[in-house]
Amino acid sequence: MKEIAMKLALTALPLLSLLEAAALFGFFYAWVCSTMWGLDAADPRIAIEAMQAMNASVRNAVFAPVFFGTPVVTGITAFALSRSGQTPAALYFAAATAVIALLAVLLTMLVNVPMNENLAKLSVPTDIEAAREIWLAYSPDWQFWNQLRTVTSGIGVLLVGLGIMQIER
Repeated sequence: MKEIAMKLALTALPLLSLLEAAALFGFFYAWVCSTMWGLDAADPRIAIEAMQAMNASVRNAVFAPVFFGTPVVTGITAFALSRSGQTPAALYFAAATAVIALLAVLLTMLVNVPMNENLAKLSVPTDIEAAREIWLAYSPDWQFWNQLRTVTSGIGVLLVGLGIMQIER
């Protein structure tokens, strides 16, 4: 019975890791290839207001398990694989954990979130040029850091995939 439970865990945990890592990557990727381009093309007053609303809404029960849970799940997967003697697979999952935790989640908390909080404190100016100055001071930097967390979370997905490929059946 214990062996069946372990096999089930060693199937479910890697797949859950893949799902979580892919969801995180997809979230960041959507900002890169659509959301920010759309906001950049909009009236800057609308862009600021929309970004404030999106940043306020993202802290929710749907997003939190992916954002905070991905490095936890990949870490548990690495531990379980290591305990079962599957060292090569465990190392890929451990690497994915480090990349996602440090270069996606921590980067977000240290850079993007403070930028978002600063933007949230601002009143949207009625003057379009004043709004344009605010948006131009915010958007390019925010997008640079978002692209970095997108690439690193994508690397995390690849590491999870490589880890899955190493699992002995």
